[in-house]
Amino acid sequence: MPTPRYSLLAFLIVPLLGRSVFAVDPTTLIAPVPPAPRVMSPAVLPGNGPAQHDFLYAGEWDTRKPEKQSVFIVRGGKIVWSYSMPLRRADNGVQEFDDATLLPSGNVIFSRMSGAGEVNPQGQIAWDYPAPAGTEIHSIQAIGENRVLLMRNGNPALAMIINTRTNVVEREIPINTPVTGTHGQFRHIRMTAANTLLVPHLGENRVVEHDLDGKELWSVEAKSPWSAVRLRNGNTLIAGDWSRYVREVDPAGHTVWEFTQADVPDIILGNLQTANRLANGNTVMCSWVAGNKNLEEWPGSVQVLEVTPDKKIVWALRSWKDPVDLGTATAIQLLDEPETNTPGGIMR
Repeated sequence: MPTPRYSLLAFLIVPLLGRSVFAVDPTTLIAPVPPAPRVMSPAVLPGNGPAQHDFLYAGEWDTRKPEKQSVFIVRGGKIVWSYSMPLRRADNGVQEFDDATLLPSGNVIFSRMSGAGEVNPQGQIAWDYPAPAGTEIHSIQAIGENRVLLMRNGNPALAMIINTRTNVVEREIPINTPVTGTHGQFRHIRMTAANTLLVPHLGENRVVEHDLDGKELWSVEAKSPWSAVRLRNGNTLIAGDWSRYVREVDPAGHTVWEFTQADVPDIILGNLQTANRLANGNTVMCSWVAGNKNLEEWPGSVQVLEVTPDKKIVWALRSWKDPVDLGTATAIQLLDEPETNTPGGIMR
């Protein structure tokens, strides 16, 4: 005798007669309710918002605006200049502002992952370096008039000194790494006043100081280091990307100061990608939130923090709405600080 077949009508009637092996649990038909956005920061924050300092600001991977990734100059709390590019090139390659600096000439240099460039105040490109296929550039530093230091991730990985007026590569410095995945190798590198290179080996969880031949001179363990700068006192300030810390270490590698999520319980930190030590001893850090896939939480997020040596917050920047929608935060240059990136000055 063939096995009985139950009709659609039977499946509709059975739940009315009570639960059975044929009944459908109604809770499986209800889509789960997504959690409400978290409170990312207090309604009132320390400082004076975008008017606290004059600054240049850049951030990567602002997916809210795929056609307009921007570098901004903010003065008096208002955007007075910007330069933009789409998130993706025509060939679908990614472009994102990882590093940017306002030069004394008024031009701005920047890295964009797919290369590096220099733009004048009128928005015209004054110099351009496209990254060769299979390489990425996340770091650029001015090291003198018309000369820049780039870090070109790739196999092999090279630090490069380029004259931006002649477009001549003056020096290539091999930076050895066992990390073969190009994207995970390096981020911001900086030349020190001693003409050495501080290199965050992102995928190796360490910061290494190299000479100009690429030889290792010094290193310290550091989880997911995104940037490192040498301070005037000889210590090194490190920002740990997804590990979310800013740490100052002495030449022996001992931590002498550190800022983490535990120091700011009412503000949910993003990835701390860069940090600068100011002339007054305060530390400014960028909190990149694009790793948070819940875009509803972005507008409540703090993008920049300035903290005193005793970890008091004196400025918390949250600026996601017009007329000052700054977007994601990766790098900031305070324009009311003394000279930066110069021997004996503030390095950033």
